[in-house]
Amino acid sequence: YIAKECKRYETETGIVNKSTYWVVFELVWRDFCKFFAIKQGNKIFFLDGTLGREAHGTHPNSRKWGLDKRQVTAWREGKTGYPLVDANMRELALTGYMSNRGRQNVASFLALDTNTDWRYGAEHFEEQLLDYDIYSNWVNWLGAAGMMGGRLNRFNIVKQSKDYDSEGEYVKHWCPELESLPTDLVHQPWKMTKEQQLQYDVRLGVDYPNPIIAPTAPNPYNRKNNKGKGQKGGRDNKRGGNNPNRGRGQRQDMKSLKP
Repeated sequence: YIAKECKRYETETGIVNKSTYWVVFELVWRDFCKFFAIKQGNKIFFLDGTLGREAHGTHPNSRKWGLDKRQVTAWREGKTGYPLVDANMRELALTGYMSNRGRQNVASFLALDTNTDWRYGAEHFEEQLLDYDIYSNWVNWLGAAGMMGGRLNRFNIVKQSKDYDSEGEYVKHWCPELESLPTDLVHQPWKMTKEQQLQYDVRLGVDYPNPIIAPTAPNPYNRKNNKGKGQKGGRDNKRGGNNPNRGRGQRQDMKSLKP
């Protein structure tokens, strides 16, 4: 019905733009998730997803998953030391909602940067999201972790923060301890010198956590390592690929998502 009304609106007004396109696209994606889940059955809950054996060995998506409970707790509580991740996770905890852009970033961070069993993230979303849908949630987390094949999207958290919250307004709203930081530091506070920490009254490890993983930590999922047969390398995606519960709009600055 919604898709039909969008088409009617376009026909009657002659207005065809990205807004109407993405509404219909996301409805199609929602249906894809449902039919994909029905076809794959319980595989969507497996660690190796629908890749199965391909998730091991030399396949581009092969993984050795880990579980650091301290990292999982920090992620859940919005205390990772990465402002964009923390802001989104705090918003989720308080409101039961997170934007499409936020969902992509926090999922990429947990699964691909910390190398955590992606199902812990899917279960947390299941517990917290007011708009939770079993098909969209699990299929999109599966895709975010790279366990359903196709293109892998590993997000550059700092770049995403600068692109979608250039002034740091969204981050400062949900992480008020960073409110005094200038824009060149609010996206990566770990770059502050000791003098700057005193100047802005933000002490790393005291007022705001140190990053739970080093910003330059090596990761087997670097984009250059993800090109395989029938697969393009991961990229810092602006439109979104396989992403958790995708689609409440697309290009949207984070600051506009404050309550």
